[in-house]
Amino acid sequence: MFFFRSNMFYLPEIETGRLLLRQIRVSDAADVFAYSKDPEVARYVLWPAQKDIREAKDYCRAMVRQYRLDEPSSWGIIDRSSGHLIGTIGYMDYDSGNRSTEIGYSLARWKWNQGIMTEALRQVIQYTFSEMEINRIEAQHETENPASGRVMEKCGMKKEGVLRQRLYNKGRFVDVCLYSILRSEAEQMKKNG
Repeated sequence: MFFFRSNMFYLPEIETGRLLLRQIRVSDAADVFAYSKDPEVARYVLWPAQKDIREAKDYCRAMVRQYRLDEPSSWGIIDRSSGHLIGTIGYMDYDSGNRSTEIGYSLARWKWNQGIMTEALRQVIQYTFSEMEINRIEAQHETENPASGRVMEKCGMKKEGVLRQRLYNKGRFVDVCLYSILRSEAEQMKKNG
């Protein structure tokens, strides 16, 4: 049997050129609400656009609880130039028997098409393989959101196929593209520079 360390899902601060990934705080609620109320941001994720600041506070409190319980959770993506939280990235699901995890993310619309999510995802992939005993990282996106797939590809993830009507989102069944990267692939990419 395979055993995992305690605090497996502890999320340390991670810095990139433009970003700081850190645990979400209740004090981040205003920033969370600023981008999560946008229907375009919520369009392809599994949560509805937030209607008021209370929903953002509830989300932040839920993240803090997940950190305490060492459950799969998300980092807040902080724009280092402004100090504001502009999105989230983290672990959506975890399969201990198969040593795999799923990563999901969201980003403020005013930060789209700037390479920010690619920068964040690369760091989370690197952290996951270097600090956790994970063999496979997965991510998925609705087929109507190909920009998310381009982020995954830029980070070395490979498209495995389309899962028809895999998710029920916003009142309809949607097809999703499934991507993955294996530990051996990430190690090879690192060797190749």
